[in-house]
Amino acid sequence: MVALLFTAIFIIGLLAIPLFFWALRARGAEENLLPPPEPPRGLFSDKDGFESAVLPPADPNELENERNSLSERAKAGDKSALVEAQAVGDRKFYDEVLDQLTFKADSGPTLLALASYVTRNELPVNRKLAEALISSWKVSPGRSSTATALHLTALADDADLYQSTVDAALGFWRQGLLADVSAAELKALLDGEFWVLSAHTRSSGAGFILKRKLASARRELETAMRVN
Repeated sequence: MVALLFTAIFIIGLLAIPLFFWALRARGAEENLLPPPEPPRGLFSDKDGFESAVLPPADPNELENERNSLSERAKAGDKSALVEAQAVGDRKFYDEVLDQLTFKADSGPTLLALASYVTRNELPVNRKLAEALISSWKVSPGRSSTATALHLTALADDADLYQSTVDAALGFWRQGLLADVSAAELKALLDGEFWVLSAHTRSSGAGFILKRKLASARRELETAMRVN
């Protein structure tokens, strides 16, 4: 009886071994039929990274046509061309478009409208626009126009130009042409707009000379404040 039991166990074991290996082969064949796993799709994977989003270079002829179109619009007085000119990414071309608009603004009101458009849209101010506004301001200096002239000049980021505007403002104040501007207000305006200049311009050689001019103006205005 015991012999028969051991014999049955032995036979079952012999049958189990080939069944085990057959199951392994079947499983391997089944796995080979599955597609390979997809590679990880991270932020910088080849499929979804920035490289796949790079657009082909623009046609040079299309760029030239776009520039010509923007220039023509600027000559016609279309200020919105300035925003599109900045988007081109060429500062020299942007300045050309702004110069055309400045030339088109042949009166004080249109020039102020252009300056307002530029500052409202946080666009760069160049020297030619600032100089045109200063020339208009000098014809009829006043409280508002003085503040605008100093601010536009500071935005142009030119220390020499800002210093000449400071000199002009002080000259008008001494002559009594800025009767509605107190010494304290002018001092605050001159000092405040100085910080609109970039750090590079303020630390330049011209910036150093400008600081000395502002220090002298500050002493003069503070003396006037004490007298009054």
